[in-house]
Amino acid sequence: MTAPRLPVTRALAALIEKATSRPCGVGELPLVQGKAGDWQPADVPYTVLDSLPGEFSGPPLSDWQADAAWSYQVTSVGERGDQVQWLADRVRHGVLGRHDGSWTYDLRVPQGRVIDRELAHEGGGETSVSAAGAIVSYVQRFTITVTPA
Repeated sequence: MTAPRLPVTRALAALIEKATSRPCGVGELPLVQGKAGDWQPADVPYTVLDSLPGEFSGPPLSDWQADAAWSYQVTSVGERGDQVQWLADRVRHGVLGRHDGSWTYDLRVPQGRVIDRELAHEGGGETSVSAAGAIVSYVQRFTITVTPA
Protein backbone atom coordinates (compact mmCIF):
# COMPACT_ATOMS: atom_id res chain seq x y z
CA MET A 1 0.00 0.00 0.00
CA THR A 2 1.30 3.44 -0.83
CA ALA A 3 1.84 6.11 1.78
CA PRO A 4 -1.55 7.68 2.61
CA ARG A 5 -2.28 11.04 0.98
CA LEU A 6 -3.94 12.89 3.88
CA PRO A 7 -0.76 13.04 6.02
CA VAL A 8 1.13 14.43 3.00
CA THR A 9 -1.58 17.07 2.45
CA ARG A 10 -1.56 18.13 6.10
CA ALA A 11 2.26 18.26 6.23
CA LEU A 12 2.42 20.33 3.03
CA ALA A 13 -0.21 22.80 4.29
CA ALA A 14 1.74 23.20 7.55
CA LEU A 15 4.99 23.73 5.60
CA ILE A 16 3.35 26.42 3.44
CA GLU A 17 1.99 28.22 6.50
CA LYS A 18 5.41 28.12 8.17
CA ALA A 19 7.29 29.27 5.05
CA THR A 20 4.88 32.11 4.24
CA SER A 21 3.72 33.13 7.74
CA ARG A 22 0.25 33.33 6.16
CA PRO A 23 -2.83 31.06 6.47
CA CYS A 24 -3.25 28.11 4.10
CA GLY A 25 -6.65 26.53 3.51
CA VAL A 26 -6.95 22.95 2.34
CA GLY A 27 -9.40 22.98 -0.56
CA GLU A 28 -11.07 26.16 0.66
CA LEU A 29 -10.60 29.66 1.98
CA PRO A 30 -8.55 29.46 5.18
CA LEU A 31 -10.24 30.35 8.45
CA VAL A 32 -8.54 32.08 11.37
CA GLN A 33 -9.66 32.41 14.93
CA GLY A 34 -11.05 35.87 15.72
CA LYS A 35 -10.65 37.81 18.95
CA ALA A 36 -13.98 36.48 20.21
CA GLY A 37 -12.83 32.90 19.59
CA ASP A 38 -15.00 32.44 16.51
CA TRP A 39 -13.65 31.35 13.12
CA GLN A 40 -13.54 33.94 10.34
CA PRO A 41 -12.23 34.02 6.75
CA ALA A 42 -8.54 34.95 6.64
CA ASP A 43 -7.49 38.35 5.35
CA VAL A 44 -5.45 38.42 2.15
CA PRO A 45 -2.85 37.38 1.31
CA TYR A 46 -3.36 33.67 1.91
CA THR A 47 -2.93 30.37 0.06
CA VAL A 48 -5.28 27.53 -0.85
CA LEU A 49 -3.89 24.01 -1.27
CA ASP A 50 -5.82 21.67 -3.58
CA SER A 51 -5.15 17.98 -4.25
CA LEU A 52 -4.74 16.91 -7.87
CA PRO A 53 -4.60 13.38 -9.33
CA GLY A 54 -1.58 11.33 -8.23
CA GLU A 55 0.75 8.91 -10.00
CA PHE A 56 2.08 5.60 -8.75
CA SER A 57 5.22 3.64 -9.52
CA GLY A 58 6.92 0.49 -8.40
CA PRO A 59 5.05 -2.65 -7.36
CA PRO A 60 1.24 -2.97 -7.50
CA LEU A 61 -0.73 -0.67 -5.18
CA SER A 62 -1.54 -3.63 -2.94
CA ASP A 63 2.19 -3.85 -2.13
CA TRP A 64 3.37 -1.79 0.85
CA GLN A 65 6.43 -0.61 -1.08
CA ALA A 66 4.73 1.31 -3.91
CA ASP A 67 5.79 4.96 -4.28
CA ALA A 68 3.22 7.69 -4.82
CA ALA A 69 3.69 11.04 -6.56
CA TRP A 70 0.99 13.27 -5.08
CA SER A 71 0.24 16.44 -7.04
CA TYR A 72 -0.98 19.67 -5.49
CA GLN A 73 -1.99 23.11 -6.66
CA VAL A 74 -1.15 26.06 -4.45
CA THR A 75 -3.09 29.22 -5.23
CA SER A 76 -1.72 32.42 -3.72
CA VAL A 77 -4.49 34.98 -3.28
CA GLY A 78 -4.10 38.70 -2.70
CA GLU A 79 -5.27 42.16 -3.69
CA ARG A 80 -2.31 43.12 -5.91
CA GLY A 81 0.01 41.43 -8.39
CA ASP A 82 3.16 42.20 -6.36
CA GLN A 83 1.49 40.75 -3.25
CA VAL A 84 0.75 37.38 -4.85
CA GLN A 85 4.17 37.21 -6.52
CA TRP A 86 5.78 37.78 -3.12
CA LEU A 87 3.61 35.05 -1.60
CA ALA A 88 4.27 32.64 -4.50
CA ASP A 89 8.02 33.25 -4.08
CA ARG A 90 7.73 32.27 -0.42
CA VAL A 91 5.70 29.15 -1.31
CA ARG A 92 8.27 28.11 -3.93
CA HIS A 93 11.15 28.65 -1.50
CA GLY A 94 9.30 26.77 1.24
CA VAL A 95 8.59 23.72 -0.90
CA LEU A 96 11.77 23.62 -3.01
CA GLY A 97 14.34 25.69 -1.12
CA ARG A 98 17.61 24.05 -0.14
CA HIS A 99 20.36 25.08 2.26
CA ASP A 100 23.67 23.23 2.65
CA GLY A 101 22.36 20.24 0.65
CA SER A 102 19.17 19.80 2.71
CA TRP A 103 15.64 21.06 2.33
CA THR A 104 15.15 24.45 4.00
CA TYR A 105 11.80 23.26 5.40
CA ASP A 106 11.23 19.67 6.51
CA LEU A 107 8.24 17.85 5.08
CA ARG A 108 7.72 15.09 7.62
CA VAL A 109 5.05 12.55 6.74
CA PRO A 110 3.96 9.82 9.16
CA GLN A 111 4.25 6.35 7.58
CA GLY A 112 6.23 7.75 4.65
CA ARG A 113 9.41 9.43 3.53
CA VAL A 114 9.44 12.26 1.02
CA ILE A 115 11.96 11.37 -1.69
CA ASP A 116 11.34 14.17 -4.19
CA ARG A 117 9.70 17.59 -4.54
CA GLU A 118 9.26 19.34 -7.85
CA LEU A 119 7.55 22.34 -9.37
CA ALA A 120 5.38 21.04 -12.21
CA HIS A 121 3.71 24.31 -13.28
CA GLU A 122 4.21 27.99 -12.60
CA GLY A 123 1.37 30.30 -13.59
CA GLY A 124 1.32 34.05 -13.46
CA GLY A 125 -0.89 36.47 -11.60
CA GLU A 126 -4.48 36.58 -12.79
CA THR A 127 -6.91 39.31 -11.76
CA SER A 128 -10.57 38.65 -11.06
CA VAL A 129 -12.97 41.53 -10.38
CA SER A 130 -16.23 41.05 -8.47
CA ALA A 131 -18.63 43.15 -6.43
CA ALA A 132 -16.30 42.64 -3.47
CA GLY A 133 -13.36 44.14 -5.40
CA ALA A 134 -10.31 42.88 -7.25
CA ILE A 135 -8.62 39.63 -6.28
CA VAL A 136 -5.38 38.45 -7.83
CA SER A 137 -4.37 34.79 -7.80
CA TYR A 138 -1.11 33.05 -8.69
CA VAL A 139 -1.10 29.30 -9.37
CA GLN A 140 1.74 26.84 -8.77
CA ARG A 141 1.59 23.04 -9.05
CA PHE A 142 3.95 20.81 -7.12
CA THR A 143 4.52 17.07 -7.09
CA ILE A 144 5.59 15.42 -3.83
CA THR A 145 6.90 11.87 -4.19
CA VAL A 146 6.57 9.67 -1.12
CA THR A 147 7.79 6.17 -0.41
CA PRO A 148 6.49 4.11 2.51
CA ALA A 149 8.68 4.32 5.61
